[in-house]
Amino acid sequence: MSAFLNKPTSPKAALLGGVLFTFLLAFLGFLLAQVPGFDQIGQLACAIIIAVFYRQLFGYPTAIRSGITFSTKRLLRVAIILYGLKLNINTVLSDGLWLLVRDVGVIAFAILLTVWLAKRFKADQTISLLLGVGTGVCGAAAIAAIAPIIKAKDEDTAIGVGIIALMGTIFAISYTIIRPFLPLDDIEYGMWVGISLHEIAHVALAGAPAGEDGLAMALLGKLGRVFLLVPLCFIFIFMMKRKNKDEETTAKVDFPWFLLGFIFLSVLGSYVLGPVVPFPEALRDFVSTATTWLLTAAMVGLGLNVSLRDLRERALLPLAAMTITSVLVSVLTYFII
Repeated sequence: MSAFLNKPTSPKAALLGGVLFTFLLAFLGFLLAQVPGFDQIGQLACAIIIAVFYRQLFGYPTAIRSGITFSTKRLLRVAIILYGLKLNINTVLSDGLWLLVRDVGVIAFAILLTVWLAKRFKADQTISLLLGVGTGVCGAAAIAAIAPIIKAKDEDTAIGVGIIALMGTIFAISYTIIRPFLPLDDIEYGMWVGISLHEIAHVALAGAPAGEDGLAMALLGKLGRVFLLVPLCFIFIFMMKRKNKDEETTAKVDFPWFLLGFIFLSVLGSYVLGPVVPFPEALRDFVSTATTWLLTAAMVGLGLNVSLRDLRERALLPLAAMTITSVLVSVLTYFII
């Protein structure tokens, strides 16, 4: 199979073949995520693991590079746009404004501390920054949104997503284990989960033991951090432009147009679909599932660019910085809820 994927082919066949190949590995990731143990890691991380190991065993499938790149770049942006439907702006603004202040503090603390620790550890700055963003905001989606703005390499993005998925799962499981021993009611526990954990999936996993009210509060806290992803992206755009100007470089900071799609669908999903135009729950679930599959296929493309040698050499120190940050975020947010 690997020999076939490295044979020269027509442009159209390469494009289609590459896209289908990323979805094939995404499907294998889905199957692996059904296995006990791996089900706690999730489809996204499992697919990246499979993609990384495929690259190490069989090499990069160069004949279908254009299709893989299409999944990595284009499908990723489509997934982020569709991700906007997960954000209910009305709920955040009406019920979660008081949480936004804490969310801002968590995001700033996570990014600044991770970057500072990375400098102290002499760790890779790009990977560390991506991990700081993922820890502070919303995991893989935040990393995927920030990566093109800061011109991160595909392999750096894949490493960041893989680490954030793994560490977020470990933290979420840890929360569920210590939940019975904490002097917190359901609402307080849910609030803590929402403002401290990495991904929405991790928040849902850790928040479930607190019942419906606790889980609702957890998701509300998390939605506030997702809401702040948009202004954070514009802050990074400004910083990158200023950096290029100060260094007198001609490097162009591309405007992330997909963010406008993210904002549009967030507004549409919050104020139009449902309140004005019927939007069945089954259709909403379908869009959510499609978003997950598109994001998984895109992550497969990123995973195929990862070299395990580079992973060993470049990921351990950023992982250490991110772990320390995550622990401190959990401890500090526990005392401010």
